[in-house]
Amino acid sequence: MKKKVIWTSIAVLLAATAGTATYYRSGEAAETKKAEAGPRGDGPRGEGPRGKGGRNRDFGNRPVPVQTAASRAGDIDVNVNAIGTVTALNTVTIKPRVDGQLQKIAFGDGQQVKAGDLLAEIDPRPFKAAFDQASGQLQRDEALLANARLDLERYRGLLAKDSIARQQVDAQEAQVRQLEGTVLADRALVDTARLNLGFTKVTAPVAGTLGLRQVDAGNMVRAADASGLVVLTQTQPITVLFSIPSTNLPAVQAQLKKGKGLSVEAWDRDGRTKLAGGHLVSTDNLIDTSTGTVKLKAQFDNKDGALFPNQFVSARLRVDTRHDAVLVPSAAILKGNQGSFVYVINEQDKTASMRPVVTGPGTADTVAIESGLSVGEKIVVDGVDRLRDGAPVELSSPEGRQGGGRHRGEGARNEAKQGTDHGGDGERRNERKKPA
Repeated sequence: MKKKVIWTSIAVLLAATAGTATYYRSGEAAETKKAEAGPRGDGPRGEGPRGKGGRNRDFGNRPVPVQTAASRAGDIDVNVNAIGTVTALNTVTIKPRVDGQLQKIAFGDGQQVKAGDLLAEIDPRPFKAAFDQASGQLQRDEALLANARLDLERYRGLLAKDSIARQQVDAQEAQVRQLEGTVLADRALVDTARLNLGFTKVTAPVAGTLGLRQVDAGNMVRAADASGLVVLTQTQPITVLFSIPSTNLPAVQAQLKKGKGLSVEAWDRDGRTKLAGGHLVSTDNLIDTSTGTVKLKAQFDNKDGALFPNQFVSARLRVDTRHDAVLVPSAAILKGNQGSFVYVINEQDKTASMRPVVTGPGTADTVAIESGLSVGEKIVVDGVDRLRDGAPVELSSPEGRQGGGRHRGEGARNEAKQGTDHGGDGERRNERKKPA
């Protein structure tokens, strides 16, 4: 019981000691802050920037530094942007025309070929034998036909002398016509055999780029094989298929009826790099009712090979060009509840006024203004995030803004230094007033 009382007394003493220490520390901190604030309030800056009429009060009326640009008159293209797919002008699956053993592969994967280049060769010996057989049969039947024609001439001479019956001459004439038909059939067989013999050499039908071969030499190939030997794509020229909203179709058709060729540019999917330039070649004859779009086809020379089959690109169709339009930087256009607007600079009182505008076609950095702005008016392009209607502005260039920032920083540092000096003088005066 005594031990419990002793430990309780010790705990109470420790708590009292901690409370007393906290009280004295908070008092010293308050006196320190009061001493630090005293010199600035007692000095000549008591009515300065922090006091009555200081910075906090004048901050709302301070001019906002902005950068401006003047609206100008110029030409701008009316473009329709769409996502397109690069399509080869011709895609051919190379297949053998005859069945046989693949004797030779004459191409490499990804090789560029011209029309007529040898790609593969099938064993020609069976087809050479069939050609020789058809040729021999043709020669035999031609000989029989020649002999029958000679007999027919003899029979006609004898008939004129009334030496043979008319029936024998007619029979000989039928024999000649029969042999003529046989010779024609033999010639057709020879042509077929010659054609099959030529089909043993597989050639490229068009110029283009070969893909990966589907079969190796030594395999039996057939004309009915679905995969074929290799796929050949013609990429020079090449086409791009893309869809545009059906609402833009009348403008496109109007230009095509006038005989004007519409230019199309192919950009990468980010719209930063131009890949190729071409022209519109055709439009589809039906509108897709599920999407409300219509397909268009553009053709590109693609001599540098920048476009690749099945590649996704951003197609930019130039429908028209507007001349003498009011143009402004796209950074000046702001969006609000009432629509698009810009801040126009009033030259007399150096203030910015908010003005609604109607925008037209535009590019990545320029927008045409349909109404609400005239040529030559100055508009704000940088610093609009701190503007309001009727706010005073300070016109500056990017270099001027950076220099002004440095000057303001140096001024702030000088003021801080001056405040410290004043504070030091006050402390020294207080020290002199203290009694010895």
